[in-house]
Amino acid sequence: MVEETFEPGMTVSLVARRHGVAPNQLFTWRRLVAQGGLTAAGSGEEVVPASDYRALQSQVRELHRLLGKKTLETEILKEALEHAMGSKGGGPTVASGT
Repeated sequence: MVEETFEPGMTVSLVARRHGVAPNQLFTWRRLVAQGGLTAAGSGEEVVPASDYRALQSQVRELHRLLGKKTLETEILKEALEHAMGSKGGGPTVASGT
């Protein structure tokens, strides 16, 4: 419908009347097209509900938080191991076979 409004000799009012749509609605759609509001749907990308998107964002934030926590725990354990090995006389030694 929006594309029809750009054809020679066509007006928003005429196209709206032809399709049984309020002219102000068609003007809104034209504005969205001009602003790129329909590019996601037009490019073949999947469109998901905003609630699903927010839930996934929340899940990603939680996973980042957990990853940071595990990274910190790993660093603490590495330092503790280095400290324990250092206080025992320089770390493990390999027995010679002679």
